[in-house]
Amino acid sequence: MSVHAILISIALVIVLGVSAQWVAWRFRLPSILLLLVAGFVAGPVTGLLEPQALQGSWVFAFVSLSIGIILFEAGLTLRLSELREVGAAVRNLITVGVLVTWAGAGLGAYYITGFNLELSILIGALLTVTGPTVIVPLLRYVRPTGRVGTIAKWEGITIDPIGAILAVLVLEGILFAHEEAVGQAGALVHAAEGLLTVVVVGVGVSVAGVALLLLLLRRRLVPDYLQNAVALMTVVGAFALSETLQAESGLLTTTLMGIWMANQPYVSVRGLAEFKEDLQVLLLAALFIVLSARLEMGALEYMDERALLFLAVLIAVVRPLAVWVSSWGTPLEWREWAFLSWLAPRGVVAAAVASLFAFRLREIYPAEADRLAPIVFLVVVGTVAVYGLTIAPVAQALNLAQPNPQGVLVLGAHNWARQIARALDEQGVRVLMIDSNARLIRSARQEGLLAERANALSEHVIDELDLSGIGRLIALTPNDETNALAALHFAEVFESADVYQIPTRSDSAPSEETNGRSLRNDRRRRSGTPGGVGDLPRHLHGRPLFGEGVTYAALADRFEAGHALHPFRLTEEHPYEALQEHYGDDLLPLFLLREGEQVSVFSEDHAFVPQPGDTLLALVELTDEPELPFHTAAADRQRRSEEAIFEDVLEHAPVVDLEEAVPYEGVVARVAALLEKRIGVPAEKLSEQYRTGRERIVISRGAALPHVRTSAVEHPELVVVRCQSGLCIEFDEADVETADGTPVASQPVYALFFLVSPEAHPGRHLHLLAEIASRIDEEGFQEDWRAADSEQAIKNVLVGEPVA
Repeated sequence: MSVHAILISIALVIVLGVSAQWVAWRFRLPSILLLLVAGFVAGPVTGLLEPQALQGSWVFAFVSLSIGIILFEAGLTLRLSELREVGAAVRNLITVGVLVTWAGAGLGAYYITGFNLELSILIGALLTVTGPTVIVPLLRYVRPTGRVGTIAKWEGITIDPIGAILAVLVLEGILFAHEEAVGQAGALVHAAEGLLTVVVVGVGVSVAGVALLLLLLRRRLVPDYLQNAVALMTVVGAFALSETLQAESGLLTTTLMGIWMANQPYVSVRGLAEFKEDLQVLLLAALFIVLSARLEMGALEYMDERALLFLAVLIAVVRPLAVWVSSWGTPLEWREWAFLSWLAPRGVVAAAVASLFAFRLREIYPAEADRLAPIVFLVVVGTVAVYGLTIAPVAQALNLAQPNPQGVLVLGAHNWARQIARALDEQGVRVLMIDSNARLIRSARQEGLLAERANALSEHVIDELDLSGIGRLIALTPNDETNALAALHFAEVFESADVYQIPTRSDSAPSEETNGRSLRNDRRRRSGTPGGVGDLPRHLHGRPLFGEGVTYAALADRFEAGHALHPFRLTEEHPYEALQEHYGDDLLPLFLLREGEQVSVFSEDHAFVPQPGDTLLALVELTDEPELPFHTAAADRQRRSEEAIFEDVLEHAPVVDLEEAVPYEGVVARVAALLEKRIGVPAEKLSEQYRTGRERIVISRGAALPHVRTSAVEHPELVVVRCQSGLCIEFDEADVETADGTPVASQPVYALFFLVSPEAHPGRHLHLLAEIASRIDEEGFQEDWRAADSEQAIKNVLVGEPVA
């Protein structure tokens, strides 16, 4: 090819690759599917890219190095802390699951597609690989709840080098057996030696590469603008060194480097991850376009009915069997098992290695080698299409994902932030509060709100929080810089249009009155923050909350003056205009809830027009509370309904009355065994969840409320425990003090309430927690509790009836 033709080909690969990914994003389609189609059309169909020009060793060298870089970037997303709950499942999937997939795919290749035994074993090894290039985009699109997303991410990333090494070892064994005539035993010994060498080289070179990179970055021997380039240089150098010492060890080396870097405490890797993500877009485009463009038109003749049957067996039989066997001895529920069974798309590693293997096997098996790449490409395209187009509805049907998450992440757990969170929760909106202040988090939990002690600016906070069902951030701290940095941080998860922050001061000229309240306290409440949101460039902060002139100080003044957040149900007879007429300037709309559970946030740059049928959450003064049709009796009915639910749950709750001193672990074991008989959840799983620090909450001195949510139950269950001798519980650092500052570990606990609620009803779960908390905080509870002389008397204390 001429220099001009090569230039045009390179430009075409980039244009087609990036365009295909944009179209995939725009129409919510699997990007790899469009990349493969674009490459095939540009190559064998139209000839824009000449397949013959895309042959040779340079292609495979480029492909191997690109995959190595992609796996390094993927490794940067893996946190070892995630394995505490899912480690057993991940371990089984990348060991037992790989063996089952290898055997099943190999048998299918042998009996269905007609490959000989050696090539069938090779194809089975090839198809054990899924990979982050397809798994991670699907998970980002589906956003599954709970632990299945973590399991799928770990499997997809770690199985790439494992499957690739396995396939290479099988290939080397085949070639060695044919070249040296050593027989099968000799080939197995050669493969075992190769595996040991790959592991030693991969671990050794990855440790050395990470040590060098940490030395350069931690001692600031590299300027900021060169850090990403130096990191890329180190990764590429480690990959090349590893491949030089032992062929096909580079993928393991770069994957381990990513994992080591992600979990070391010395330097931040966020900048590296962002740079590698940008690079990955171009690499993925080039890889799939080039690999699919290499196919010849004659390859289509191999994609017959036998190949389609082979694809169907892989999807419907092999993958579910592998996940089922891997789930033995793990706490996976059937919904999680079903989801993972329907998620095994093959990606770039399978496609790239198949092309390489076909090239190397052509001399030994000239007739069958030509079939290898087309069959594997069919599996790649077929699995990406099937899983990519169906995984979202499957996850929704299994109640493991929400198609359009409407929950709210609230940064700041101060008093009026909790009022906002409670109002949203009462309308059925999932709310998660975060704050670095342990006291405020305890207050939120005591009010029945879902709250976590976390630093919103921490590098790992996004990985540590359960953001399932959450679709937006509202930052409500009194510090503009904190709010703006948090908005930038969480824009990595949410769309930038769904990241909001409260200004600490108005960016317009101050007036004498705003929303009917003086702003003279505005300056007093700024907490020393120099400037507001308007002083920052638009891309450096979230969208300003709640309307023009609404600041942290203005909202604080309103709440202190007795204003409250109230739901108003709008109808044709009582529209929004009537509400405005009644309240005038005192009406401050904050949220709009539309039919279909759509939550909209009022902001300075976008105001909504409420329509009949909407529910408006607005801040109003309710001192006289006139009888208006807007004042939803539904809210009162809901409160009465929640009280009735609590009384029903309490009525059927067993009571465990312990006279002797029992350690907390012993109480947990007894309660878990009791619940296993009632709801069928294994006692071991419940015990582990109840022992987890963040699942235990001290409500007040002398009482604790361990609680879990699980999709295994449809109705809440409660076990009431009275420890007459008291017990002490060791808590995590987040819960080291009670409200009066006394260490909780030194406080005897006499009342424990073990609650299990359905995963699908977080609002009801929080209401039950709030009901129990309110009973516990009543004056005289402890005296009545310890004086109760029967199970019924213990329950009567919880419903406020006097002890006889």
